[in-house]
Amino acid sequence: MTSNSRLIDLQGIHKTYMVGQVPVHALRGVDVVIEPREYVAIMGPSGSGKSTLMNIIGCLDVPSQGAYFFEKQDVSGLNDDQLAAIRNRKIGFVFQTFNLLPRATAQANVELPLVYGGVSARDRRQRAARVLEQVGLADRMHHKPAELSGGQRQRVAVARALVTNPSIILADEPTGNLDTKTGVEILALFRSLSDDGNTLIVVTHDATVAAEARRIVRLVDGKIAEDRAA
Repeated sequence: MTSNSRLIDLQGIHKTYMVGQVPVHALRGVDVVIEPREYVAIMGPSGSGKSTLMNIIGCLDVPSQGAYFFEKQDVSGLNDDQLAAIRNRKIGFVFQTFNLLPRATAQANVELPLVYGGVSARDRRQRAARVLEQVGLADRMHHKPAELSGGQRQRVAVARALVTNPSIILADEPTGNLDTKTGVEILALFRSLSDDGNTLIVVTHDATVAAEARRIVRLVDGKIAEDRAA
């Protein structure tokens, strides 16, 4: 592995929160390298630090100590506006709760990141239609979330994550609100996205979800306890 191939390079990452007067050490010296096209599951029990690590990888938070290189840029000291610009252009998020606008159609929900990016209305429509077709929802693009099943809503969320052609897709418990059958369908979609060359990072406590990835990073008490091929 060369440094030039590294998409994500976390070096000695610590994160400490203050709860009242008590410091809580959420991450304690985490080193992780992720290359383009990898499919990685970050696992760990509640309180292990996996959500904190996800927030730092997703540029939603910054480390207390250590360096985070994203596409060779040290982002660990950037301000909120600079982090937001990276999130909007480079990272596609998929959340457990879908986070869709209830009064907007699937297509309008998918277009939203492009609105923030200043993309023209015509290009937004075309790109949204293309990714909705990619996730199997070409015939549902004019439906609102209440008219869609849970699995279809999550597919809309995946399409929204894909529409900016991000460097990574970061998914937080993506099957957590889905029944078993629908969860299997979403995991199959993730495997397809990985096969197409997308870089996926899935944060989960579910061993079934993690087993779909090609690499598992396991956290315990803010440290990496295991990093292995799945």
